[in-house]
Amino acid sequence: MSQFEKLELLVKDKINDIYKKNVLVIGLGGVGSYAVEALVRSGIQNITIVDNDTISLSNLNRQLMTYQSNIGKYKTDELEKRILEINPKCRINKVTEFITLDNINELFKEDYDYIVDACDTITIKLELIRISKRKNIKLISSMGTGNKMDPSRLKIIDIRKTSYDPIAKIARKMVKDEKIKGKVMVVCSDEVPYTKVSNVIPSNSFVPATAGLLCASFIINDIVGDVYV
Repeated sequence: MSQFEKLELLVKDKINDIYKKNVLVIGLGGVGSYAVEALVRSGIQNITIVDNDTISLSNLNRQLMTYQSNIGKYKTDELEKRILEINPKCRINKVTEFITLDNINELFKEDYDYIVDACDTITIKLELIRISKRKNIKLISSMGTGNKMDPSRLKIIDIRKTSYDPIAKIARKMVKDEKIKGKVMVVCSDEVPYTKVSNVIPSNSFVPATAGLLCASFIINDIVGDVYV
């Protein structure tokens, strides 16, 4: 019996293509942690995970690998443990650094088939769009998931068609101003912000998680292609 027996019933021989792909995931919070786990449970075996943070108490409401027992530990280390419990065959590259414009190119010494952008830094989100176009890497970028309550309002959509999201607004302007060609695919909600907030962005367990699952589904469905036809 194969670990991926039931997935193979859906994707048939495309499972071998899934095994071979290499994915970069930047940001291991509420979105990124769920994206990583869904990818690994879907057969992705080559993955780079990037985050410099340690686990804090406030992470426990939405981040998959967080527990009372591992507060203070690095997210990359804890997620690596979880990945290997699911599939010991996974080849994991951990980058426990804060990514800036000065060091982002270090990530791309390795070749990737896909990028999941689940980071919080807008300058890095914009740079990932540029890099993905320049290097011809498929990108799925999560826009804001904080201050939202309805996961059904999340969609996989081209950045040019987004609304009600301040991060997407900045990215739309950059894409337009720099005349970036082709689709820039994002996961974005069209929900109006749920409440007025000041310095702390509220969040829950289910909207970021749904965004992460959508990011993973974008990649797996892209690999599988027309298997359903």
